This record gives sequence, C-alpha cells and structure tokens, in this order.
Amino acid sequence: MYKILIVEDDVILNNGISFNFKMDGFEVFPAFTLEETKIILYKEDIDIIILDVNLPDGSGFEFCKEIRKTYSNPIIFLTACDMELDVITGLKIGGDDYITKPFSLNILRERVLAVLRRYGKSKSIILDILKSGEFEFDFDNMTIYKNGETIDLPPTEYKILKKLVTSKGEILTRQTLLESIWEDDRYIEEHALTVNINRLRRKIEDNPSKPKYIKTIYGVGYCWGGEVN
Repeated sequence: MYKILIVEDDVILNNGISFNFKMDGFEVFPAFTLEETKIILYKEDIDIIILDVNLPDGSGFEFCKEIRKTYSNPIIFLTACDMELDVITGLKIGGDDYITKPFSLNILRERVLAVLRRYGKSKSIILDILKSGEFEFDFDNMTIYKNGETIDLPPTEYKILKKLVTSKGEILTRQTLLESIWEDDRYIEEHALTVNINRLRRKIEDNPSKPKYIKTIYGVGYCWGGEVN
C-alpha cells in the first residue's frame, strides 16, 4: 500500500482528496501546514507528496527545494498558481508534475498513478477484485458485476456501494455516509441518502423490498450484508 501525503490548507479540499485516495487503497496522511508536513515526513516513509504552493506557514516551492536534498520520491504540485513561470519553477526545482486548480479528482488520481509508474514502484495500491455472493467489484476500473453482467451506476450510487463493500460488514451511520459521499457539500439533505440507497437497491437486489446486501440497521445506518473476500 502506498503512503501518500496531502499538503493542502483548504480543509474541505484536503478531506475530499484524502477520501478519494483512501477509497483507492492508499494510506493517506493529510497535512495543513508545512510544520505538520515535516513531522509526518520524519515519522513516515511517504511514497508520494501532493503539495500546495501557498500555505499558511510558507511556500511549497521553498519547501520542495529544502526536502529535495534528502527526499527522492515524487512530488506533485497542486495549486491555484497557473502562470507559466510558476509551472516552470515547480518542475525545475524538483516537482514531478504540476496540476492547477480547479481540477478533476479522477485526473489527479491518474496523474498520481502515472508518476508512480514512472518511478517503477511495485506496491499494490488498489484493491483487487472483491467478491461477495454473485457480485464482483473491480474498484480499480470502477466496474460492478452481478452474475458476470455489468451494472452501470452513477457516481453517487457507486461511491455509496464502494463505501459499504470496502467497510466489510461495518455498520456505517447515516452521518458517516453523508459526510464521506458528499464531503464537499455541507448543505446536502439527509433525504438524498435515502433516495440514493433506494435507487441502488433497485439495481443490485433481487428483491429491493427485502434487501439481502444493503442492510438497514434501524436507528443507526447501513451495512453490507454479504461476505467480502
């Protein structure tokens, strides 16, 4: 499993990036300042850093130059500084890639994987195909199979299903699901979760009114009812 360090002072953005990489099997270390970043780098063998340029206690550029004396693993700059000179500076001082905000989380993920491939790392970073009853979950390729046939899901339903399956029987409260699935929207109505759960059940359950897999734990939340291996 790769260890990825997310250095971003925007709490909502950091949480969103962290959540998505956790779902992809990374061990994630969020940091909001350079001081926190130094502590994590001292304690952990970090494989890759996503580094903002403008941080509360200093410049990501200066920090990159400093740690490049001892840290040889990849660094990807993620910043709102989109001037050509900034991009050139970031790459010249040791950055392996430079991504400007706003950005797509899917593109960020692929850029991270591409950089890791260039470094020739061979760790397993993504969950293998998981099996549960008649289901196979290929989360690396965002594909769900039931009895060998593909089930197409919109992004929100896919995120809910992935969260439930990868939690492997753990009971997830409604609040936990709301915060993890809609981490970038503080005003989402709780009813939205119920609607999406019901839609998801209609697509994967043989009898949605008596769900076998997406179990309701009354007064608490939901859990995945099948064995996962």
